[in-house]
Amino acid sequence: MKRLPRSLCSGSAGFAQPARFAGAEQCSANSPLHPPEGAPVRLGRPGADGAVAPILVIGIGNPSRGDDALGPACIEALQARLPPGVELLTDFQLQVEHVLDLAHRRQVVFVDASVGCAGPFSFEDIEADLRLAPLSHALSPAELLGVYRRVHGSAAPPALVLAIRGYEFALGAPMTDPARANLQAAVSFLASQMPAAAA
Repeated sequence: MKRLPRSLCSGSAGFAQPARFAGAEQCSANSPLHPPEGAPVRLGRPGADGAVAPILVIGIGNPSRGDDALGPACIEALQARLPPGVELLTDFQLQVEHVLDLAHRRQVVFVDASVGCAGPFSFEDIEADLRLAPLSHALSPAELLGVYRRVHGSAAPPALVLAIRGYEFALGAPMTDPARANLQAAVSFLASQMPAAAA
């Protein structure tokens, strides 16, 4: 699976203080965010200085499992609104290897489907979870931050979770209409935050 180039733009600052808030296009079958082998996909705006983009947005989820596609679909919808200094990444699940993607960032945003948020979405700070079992494979965002601390010996970059309300997660099911409406609201909100965050 072809990997799109890493963003090489630099910047500073970060997202506004998180709060609870009340997406857009559903991924198409031919989308670059549907890697058949499940390989991660990167999107960004290359620059000239070779610096790591200060803001990383990671969409988590399986596009073939109904509303579990919300994370990747959010990343796809953000492509057209991507400012310099922001890198987008999507993958089926978080693994220990993703600690490498967090290095040298000013801020990280994880985007995932949720059945627990009130909806249409929530946007909140997360802290590192250091209770990770040694044989774990798929990680939560908090557990990944804990792995980062173990690997690097220092705290991970400030991180937030954009949780988008989903309803159906059956294999082969399309995204539901209510989830698509929630996605649109989440994309609009996050897109409004990114220019200031990467400035």
